[in-house]
Amino acid sequence: MRLFLCSIALCLALPAHAEGFISRLLNKPVPGGVAVVDLGTGKTAPNVRYQNKPVLVIKEDQQRWIAIVGVPLSVKPGNQQISVNGSQTLNFQVASKHYREQRITLKNQQQVNPNPANLKRIQRELAEQTNAYQQFSPRQPSNLLLDKPVNGPLSSPFGLRRFFNGEERNPHSGLDFAASRGTPIKAPAAGKVILIGDYFFNGKTVFVDHGQGLISMFCHLSVIDAKLGDELPRGGVLGKVGATGRATGPHLHWNVSLNDARVDPAIFIGAFTP
Repeated sequence: MRLFLCSIALCLALPAHAEGFISRLLNKPVPGGVAVVDLGTGKTAPNVRYQNKPVLVIKEDQQRWIAIVGVPLSVKPGNQQISVNGSQTLNFQVASKHYREQRITLKNQQQVNPNPANLKRIQRELAEQTNAYQQFSPRQPSNLLLDKPVNGPLSSPFGLRRFFNGEERNPHSGLDFAASRGTPIKAPAAGKVILIGDYFFNGKTVFVDHGQGLISMFCHLSVIDAKLGDELPRGGVLGKVGATGRATGPHLHWNVSLNDARVDPAIFIGAFTP
């Protein structure tokens, strides 16, 4: 009888379903983080939208569908909702997270307060990049535990409130790796090159679509080794580390975007800190 009661207690203590590896890795529901929402079982993948944008959906452990939702930095802590198949809503909670400040001094004043001609260029380039982030291809990502694009220590983390020459600008939307000029940059997952540019702020830049709204952006490159439309394998070299654009020295800036929300790349390499 005692063994039976212990068994009952153990069953009651267990969750309704075991959380899989991807959920444990990615579920960091904070502004700039990722929320993993259980969608239940079913023969076909549910259609999920968040803030009216399509969301990555995969089957975890060959059993349950999960939505992997990118949470924008601008979202306030509290209740959020996703739409499922256009007829159902599911809630998830966003917790708070504090991001530090970073103060940078630039010699080139145009990189702090651009003149009208440079502002036109910046707006044109921003439109190109915004369009790339909004791509949503049907392909399934080859892997969600991403590889580091370069071997090197993490320098500037995601989400820093940045001040250039004392003036506040947009928060740091990616993760920086300290690496020497010319270090090869490798695709953290298989994907298609959907945009290449040499931009005012980002310098030489490559966008890679990994599938279903999961997109990587790599910038400040010295050399681009990929061409538009290339299909890169996981680990395929796409360029080399540099210091082009608004950069104070050689490093790699890596953005990860989900459903057009820039999220912390550290989550995908197991380096997230609450």
